[in-house]
Amino acid sequence: MNVLSPSRAFYGLRHGATDWNREGRFQGRTDNPLNADGITQAHAAAEMLRSVGISRIVTSPLVRAAKTAEIIAAAISAPLTIDNGIIECDFGSFEGLSVRATMEKHGVRSAEGLTSILPADGEAWDVVTERSLACVSGWLERHPDEHILFVCHDAVMQALARSLCGSFFQNRHGTPFCYVPLREGWHVEEVRY
Repeated sequence: MNVLSPSRAFYGLRHGATDWNREGRFQGRTDNPLNADGITQAHAAAEMLRSVGISRIVTSPLVRAAKTAEIIAAAISAPLTIDNGIIECDFGSFEGLSVRATMEKHGVRSAEGLTSILPADGEAWDVVTERSLACVSGWLERHPDEHILFVCHDAVMQALARSLCGSFFQNRHGTPFCYVPLREGWHVEEVRY
């Protein structure tokens, strides 16, 4: 098992949607705000998380994640901290480009396949994975009795899932997931309350 593997279960949430998400663009570090749908998704996520017992929220500094986290924190009365360790992948020269057109251009058929064609002027996939695991593991170690929600981005959540579970999963905006350690490995499950 990875040395940086988290010690216990934790929650992850992809921020609410932005206009670039709806347009199917690589967003990366471009600091776009939530759109109206994204704000609605953040409020819906807060309602879903009310009965989970989240005691701390850690968020990416990008405004789309931070605003999502603020809405949830206010609704469930949990402290909120910003951590650069779960900021979105820097997609370099892919930022703003159509994801679908880029996949077609490079002959990639799945989102997971994108990890092999990231541009040299962006962030390497193994770096995204390493920093995300280190961030999550660090918070879990420092707060062993707390249920922690990480409000972040698709690439961060997928990097965690691929490292812990071996593959990507179907991630949706504003949908909370729990990363659960099992005897034979990890599992990502949608939170339904």
